[in-house]
Amino acid sequence: MPPIPGSGLAKGLAVTLRTMTRKTVTAQYPDTQPELPPRSRGVIGLFEENCTVCMLCARECPDWCIYIDSHKETSPPAAPGGRERSRNVLDRFAIDFSLCMYCGICIEVCPFDALFWSPEFEYAETDIHELTHERDKLREWMWTVPEPPALDPGAEEPKEIAAARKAADKLAAQRAQAQQDQTDEKIQDGKNQADEKGGTP
Repeated sequence: MPPIPGSGLAKGLAVTLRTMTRKTVTAQYPDTQPELPPRSRGVIGLFEENCTVCMLCARECPDWCIYIDSHKETSPPAAPGGRERSRNVLDRFAIDFSLCMYCGICIEVCPFDALFWSPEFEYAETDIHELTHERDKLREWMWTVPEPPALDPGAEEPKEIAAARKAADKLAAQRAQAQQDQTDEKIQDGKNQADEKGGTP
């Protein structure tokens, strides 16, 4: 039996009418912001104070999209007879996000926690050159980096925190001992003065 003319159109309109009566499930971006998972890879932030210009991130980057320039500065010796110290000073740190493939290798290999993932992803530009973010722009992204998740209650304490706590406890014990010694000296001086006054004819 041949199909009735216009039956396909009628079926399509029926589907359209059924869909019109249902509640929409599509999030209308940008009016509705998406709920991103906590470890979303959006843009990379730079915490400049932690960067030692070790160049590991630039060397390990598969796309070679990290540009770092630095110079050496020499500081005088901390004590007489000591030797001068030289350190690297960061001049430029830039990431070209038009080349970046968001693999996260730079963040993983950074030994001093200078690079962090931010969930921000709204940084499109009309000019591709504007996608090269210099260190000032990368520093601004640090304000959008979420706090790290809490440690598992059963996990071991990080070695850095344990060492810092041990040093702080030792220093507190030394200060408490010094205060106790001062208190004991004052008490002893008071006793000696009392004995001297009592023994005077």
